[in-house]
Amino acid sequence: MEEKPRLSRLTAILTQLQSKQLLTARKIAEKHNVSIRTIYRDIKTLENSGIPIITVEGKGFSLVDGFNLPPVMFTEKEANALITAEQLILKNKDQSFAIEYQNAIAKIKAILQHSQKEKIEFLAEKIHFRHNTENQKTSNHLMSIQSALSHFNLIDIEYHSLQDKNTKRTIEPFALYSTQDNWLLIAICRLRNDFRAFRLDHITTLTVLNQHFEPQKITLQEYFEICKQKYATPPDIPLS
Repeated sequence: MEEKPRLSRLTAILTQLQSKQLLTARKIAEKHNVSIRTIYRDIKTLENSGIPIITVEGKGFSLVDGFNLPPVMFTEKEANALITAEQLILKNKDQSFAIEYQNAIAKIKAILQHSQKEKIEFLAEKIHFRHNTENQKTSNHLMSIQSALSHFNLIDIEYHSLQDKNTKRTIEPFALYSTQDNWLLIAICRLRNDFRAFRLDHITTLTVLNQHFEPQKITLQEYFEICKQKYATPPDIPLS
């Protein structure tokens, strides 16, 4: 990867800082194919220009909480990618996901230039995904689960299993993944005291509790490795 011109790199670093809570100099340097020393100089330049950057010794850099830059401009290809993703997500089977993405993309469209808006509206009419052709929505829990997962909230669910049994569970959400058009939630099931996978379209009721749990120490990749050892092919953990 070639080194970007400095102005482009400084702009890109700002975008990175906006999208992450904390970034190390090494990560930034790897992204832009420059030395760590160069990144320290770039950070100093941004600070001197009035950007409020916090340096956390030994950990990295972040923007002062609440600091917002003016809306970024999208290239034509970036705008096209967002619109293509919109058409794909509208076919997703989780209603909450589709609605929240539409709300987000509407805000993005609002800051596009007039010429860009005309092009993406034209493009949207020329893209079609053939999976889930009837546009079925089989769950409405994805956004609530994502929030509970990131805030370490326990969840109560009523679940209709693949074995046609109804149970009530208290679970600790761990991760989400999508397979064959279905969303699955990986969680610690307190009834089984172990990891279980729950299909979102089989959750009949869901309540996020105002109770917190201690997050698992393993990463999602480590979880997949455990599954591979126990069940031959990840992530074939037992479906509840």
